[in-house]
Amino acid sequence: MAITLQGKMKSLSAGRRKKVQARATQLIAEEMTLQELRRARKITQVRIAKELGISQNGVSRIEKRSDLLLSTLRKTIEAMGGNLSLVAQFPDRKAVVLAGIAADEKPAQPKGRRSIPA
Repeated sequence: MAITLQGKMKSLSAGRRKKVQARATQLIAEEMTLQELRRARKITQVRIAKELGISQNGVSRIEKRSDLLLSTLRKTIEAMGGNLSLVAQFPDRKAVVLAGIAADEKPAQPKGRRSIPA
């Protein structure tokens, strides 16, 4: 006989069920779409649009895209009052926060020989 999630949950004590539900809620909250994040922050698309200088329809399109420029994502997060951080994770080392990605500042010019105009 197969064990169902409902059956397993019923077999747990009330305290244990409460802990499982709390952890499930926490895990679900850690992953959101841009639209879910905006709604959780109780911010309208119109407000984000004003911050970004685009139309409400433009915000809707951003929220539906799965592939964004990092600069667009950063600006959208900042319009919600947050900051964007990118973290690279590897199995053999601690996570690394990537610096200088999607920043407004222009990348530093490479140092080296400069050409002299003729």
